Amino acid sequence: MQPVIYDVAVSLDGFISGPDGDISRFAQTGPVVDDYAARLGGYGTAIMGRKTYGFGYAYGLTPGHPPYPHMDTLVFSRGLRLPDGSPVSVVPGQWAEALRALKSRADRPIYLCGGGAFAGWALDRGLIDRLILKRAPVCYGAGVPLFDGATQPRDVTRLSVRTYDNGYLLETFALD
Repeated sequence: MQPVIYDVAVSLDGFISGPDGDISRFAQTGPVVDDYAARLGGYGTAIMGRKTYGFGYAYGLTPGHPPYPHMDTLVFSRGLRLPDGSPVSVVPGQWAEALRALKSRADRPIYLCGGGAFAGWALDRGLIDRLILKRAPVCYGAGVPLFDGATQPRDVTRLSVRTYDNGYLLETFALD
């Protein structure tokens, strides 16, 4: 059984992006980004919601193409339509069952790359196993929350913390 790992940058006030998808205040270069890029190589599948997949369009992603070519990509969406023959799979329903099945058949960890609403949904259903937070020394004040819409309390255990010279903290948590 492979873990689902929510590996994401987050502001001190709990946002994974600011208003209108603004990520400009998060580090774009440096050791924290290099370490993230290295972790990406260990994931076998990327999962995300429709808004996160569509977010990639602003950065040159073409509909139907995977944002991480070395990973299988699943987009959990009831309404997304992609071109025929797309290597990206859309999961239109029965999300919990689909994610549980993926966890049991995957051969490498699963990267939950967003977004906040999808992560909130997964958290409430106990489908996230680990959090890797790149805690940025910034506040957005508004935007997309880390776990948008989550309502169920969860216990977590911090497994590790690393500090970077630029003020970032890299925290890893297990969800109990």
